[in-house]
Amino acid sequence: MWYVFVKGLIGLPLTNSIIICKFDLSFHNIKIVIFLMFINQVFMHKSSNIVIKNKRANFEYEILDRYVAGIQLFGTEIKSIRNGKASLVDTYCIFINNELWVKNMHIAPYSFGSYNNHEARRDRKLLLTAQELKRLQRAVKESGNTIVPLKLFVNERGLAKMEIALVRGKKLYDKRQTLKEREDKRYMERAMKK
Repeated sequence: MWYVFVKGLIGLPLTNSIIICKFDLSFHNIKIVIFLMFINQVFMHKSSNIVIKNKRANFEYEILDRYVAGIQLFGTEIKSIRNGKASLVDTYCIFINNELWVKNMHIAPYSFGSYNNHEARRDRKLLLTAQELKRLQRAVKESGNTIVPLKLFVNERGLAKMEIALVRGKKLYDKRQTLKEREDKRYMERAMKK
């Protein structure tokens, strides 16, 4: 009995699949039994539906610029994020030794984790290019600007990413204006449906 593993299927539009061929050479005819195992990204990562948003950020701040950053995580942290057990409430970003860190982000301990489970509110390093870090550092030095996480998501490769934004705080009348614009938009959408 021989087992041959072939990555990818020829002629079929499947991205990650494995063919296991079983050859039986007992009688001069070759019997080929093909078992298909579809190892799809849906089963591995569940990347499509994991988006954790900071809902207050759009209301509290005026967004000036957006960036997508990687996050340095432990194994149990990424598993908790894939389960949707994270929160961006009251999170902010700060520069420490020319590196960008996210503070106060809550990732719940992994339910199947052992004694090596992570702390829920530890500081986590954000991964950006040197150019982006310099640009953000210059912008933060201006008065009134800060960096706030907007959303945490898992991309199609199964990696956790965080969308951060360079923001400026809104005044009270700006917040009222935002509420009024939302209300007008809802009213117009209802009128268009009729």
